[in-house]
Order: sequence, then structure tokens, then C-alpha cells
Amino acid sequence: QVNFVVCQLFALLAAVWFRTYLHSSKTSPFIRHVVATLLGLYLALFCFGWYALHFVIQSGISYYIMIIIGVENMHKYCFVFALGYLTVCQITRVYIFDYGQYSADFSGPMMIITQKITSLAFEIHDGMFRKNEDLTPSQRCLAVRRMPSLLEYLSYNCNFMGILAGPLCSYKDYIAFIEGRSYQLQQSEANGKEDTKYEQTDPSPNIAVAQKLLICGLSLLFHMTITKTLPVEYNIDDNFRATASWPVRFFYLYVSLMAARPKYYFAWTLADAINNAAGFGFRGYDKNGVTRWDLISNLRIQQIEFSTSFKMFLDNWNIQTALWLKRVCYERATFSPTIQTFILSAIWHGVYPGYYLTFLTGVLMTLAARAIRNNIRHYFVESPAVKLCYDIVTWMATQAAISYTVVPFVLLSVKPSFTFYSSCYFCLHIASILVLLVFPLKRTQKGSKKHESVQPVWSRTLEEESLLQKNSYSTTNNSFSQKQEITCRYQALKQ
Repeated sequence: QVNFVVCQLFALLAAVWFRTYLHSSKTSPFIRHVVATLLGLYLALFCFGWYALHFVIQSGISYYIMIIIGVENMHKYCFVFALGYLTVCQITRVYIFDYGQYSADFSGPMMIITQKITSLAFEIHDGMFRKNEDLTPSQRCLAVRRMPSLLEYLSYNCNFMGILAGPLCSYKDYIAFIEGRSYQLQQSEANGKEDTKYEQTDPSPNIAVAQKLLICGLSLLFHMTITKTLPVEYNIDDNFRATASWPVRFFYLYVSLMAARPKYYFAWTLADAINNAAGFGFRGYDKNGVTRWDLISNLRIQQIEFSTSFKMFLDNWNIQTALWLKRVCYERATFSPTIQTFILSAIWHGVYPGYYLTFLTGVLMTLAARAIRNNIRHYFVESPAVKLCYDIVTWMATQAAISYTVVPFVLLSVKPSFTFYSSCYFCLHIASILVLLVFPLKRTQKGSKKHESVQPVWSRTLEEESLLQKNSYSTTNNSFSQKQEITCRYQALKQ
């Protein structure tokens, strides 16, 4: 863990140097690709030793599969190989070397590389094999219409900005950044004509980086001072279960799981700051002309802590992974997309039994929450006062459901997880099943642009802004018309 933090701090300094001395206006894309890749592999070697070879092996074999299989079926083979290779590495790490340890391990970066390999394979398949009219708007914007070179592929997978902690980004966004096209903005004139304008100078990320480093510092301080005093394991302590009342137990469950989140806030926000410091992550300007540096942000802390639905929590937690699951699984599933997506998420996370208990429970919670929303929410939205009460109640229910669901994810093993659930008499499992039996569950359309989650009235403005994140795409890096791609990005931003 110390190695990880040291490497990320070094990457932050390297990112500033990269933006200052290897700016796209001063250096060719080839040099930027080479330097970003070599720095990334050096950091991986320093942090994980020769286990870092797995990153190169996984990427190299996946690229070979793409070349020899062809665009028609390569996405399937790359998906199976990358996920299978990751799973084998996770099995050997967990059951042979280091069961139950929380220390940083080489499978963490492999999880991000697996996301990049699979998402790029699907994007190439969409861009070079499928018909344009068969693609959804998001698939059309992300489609890659030429095969990347080996250097571009390795740079995308193993660059120093994201090799240790991500976050996932689209291939086209990354290439646009390397080639210096990430600051192109699309503006629409009053008469409806499109006018592409280019920034004379790159916007500075310094304020955004400083703000994110402040969040990192506060998160690390909270983790080092509060988290250890509220261990999740205390929820299954025999004396605590025997003496504490139900309200006390559920309150401690909530605060102990809330206290476990800052370490993720620290790691993901620091990774985001590193990318911003290099000049990557710019997403245009808001209506007040303020720069937005959240193109690849992985979480929205305020919306996580004040989420009023299970889906809303998931949509704002590990955002890029949620988008990956949506793009490679949910939108393409032929049956039961919700169940398939949760299963893929469990496999991708690892082989601890607790992960599977969490995600199987998550399926129940998601379906039950969706049924309740579809059947009763419309009774509470007419009056602002009633809507506020509804938001407060759903916030409390969501926090209880999230805490209850993720306990096995933290405890990892079957026995302590079942000890916890049995001590609660599987109450929320039973409640979810009863809800599904009582309320009809409406089918949802895959790929729907409508946001399902209920946003509390006290943060509705943030929700409107967050919708932009999910629909923002960069300009193209290939022979497909650059003007069309910029138009696509602008239209998505307007949504």
C-alpha cells in the first residue's frame, strides 16, 4: 500500500511534467505514447515487481487475438480471454498466496486493463463491422473505425496516468488527448448551424487538481482516524449482537460501512487528479463558463451519501465501471440484463465468496427497489412537502439496504457473511422477495436514456449536471468525419 501511494504521488508529478514539457503542441503523438507507456510500466514494475509482466502479457495476447480473429468475432474472444486471464490470476492470488489480505495486489490494475481490453474490442466491432443504423447513439459515438497500432494499444492500456488505479476511459477520448484534440468544443448558433471553435490556449487544470487533492487529504485523514475505530467486523461480534438493540445495530451498520468508503474516495480521486494534472479529463464548460474536469471521474461523493435509490447509489459509485458494465453487458444482453450484469460484476471483482453474496443480494434489492418506485412513487411527487418526506424515507431505506448488501463484500468469506445475515434473520432478503411478489415489475427498455433513480430535492441541480457525464464523448481519432463526431459529442452533451 505504501508503494502504491508513493507511485501515485510520483505519477502526479510526472503528469505535471508531461503536460508542461511533452505537450501535444511541442511533441509528436508517437513520443507521448512511448513516454506514457514506459512510465506506466516502470511504475507497475516498482509497485508489483515482476507480476507487472501480467499486464503486458494480457494486453499483448489480446492484441494478437484482435489481429488474427478479425472484427466480426474478436470482441467475444477478447472478452472471454481477458476476463478468464484475470480470473485465473485472482484465483492464484487468493487461494494460493494471500487469502483475506487487503493489501494492494497486481490483480487491481488488471481489472482496469480488462475493462479497457473488452470495451475497446466492442468499440472496434461496432465501428468496423456493425452497420451504423444498428448502433445506439452512445455506441455510435464511441465506435472505433480503424485498428489501433500496437503502441497505441499498449499506451491506452498501460499509460502511467491510469495503470495503477484507472479510471477507465474510452479509447477515443484517450487518443484525442494524446493527439491534442481534447479541447475542441462544439457550439451551436442561434440559427441552428454548427460552428466548431477551438481553444486558443488549453484550460488550466490546476484548480480542479487542487480541489481533488484536498478531498484526498480529507478522505485519508478520515480513514486513518475514524475508520479503524468503526470496524465492519464488529457487526458480527457475539457480545454486540447479544446486547445491542435493533436500532443501535442498524445505526452502527450504517456508520461502519460509511466509514469504510473514504479509502475508495482517496484512491479514485487521486487517480482522477493525476489524469487532470496531465491535461486529461476536460469536459468543456458549464453554463457559467467554468471548466469541467470530470470526463473520467469515478465517483460523486455528495450523491453517494445522499442517494435515494439503490440504482442512484450504483450510478454514482465507481462510475466508469458502471458505464463499462452497461456498454459491454446490459445493453447487449439478450435476456435478464440486470442479472447478467450483476453476475459479470461479481466475476470481474474477484473470486471471494462474499462478492457473489453481495451481488446476488444486490439483484434482489435492485429489482425490489424498481418495483416499489414504479408502483408507489407517483403518489408522492405532487406536493413538495410530501416529496421531501418521500426523499428522506427513501434515503434512509437506501442507506440501510446498501449497508446490508455490501457487508459480505467487506467480510469476504461465507461463514462471517452468513453469521451477519442470520443475525438479521435475512430480513431485507425476505422483504425484497415479498415486494416482488406483491408489486408487478414493469419491464425496462435497455439503453433507455431515462434516468431511473430518484434524486432528492436538496441536490436536484447536481443530478442534472451528472447526466452530462454519462453522455459526453470525445472527438474521433480516425478516418470517420471529425465534424460528425464533434456534432455527436455536442448533441450528447445537450441531453
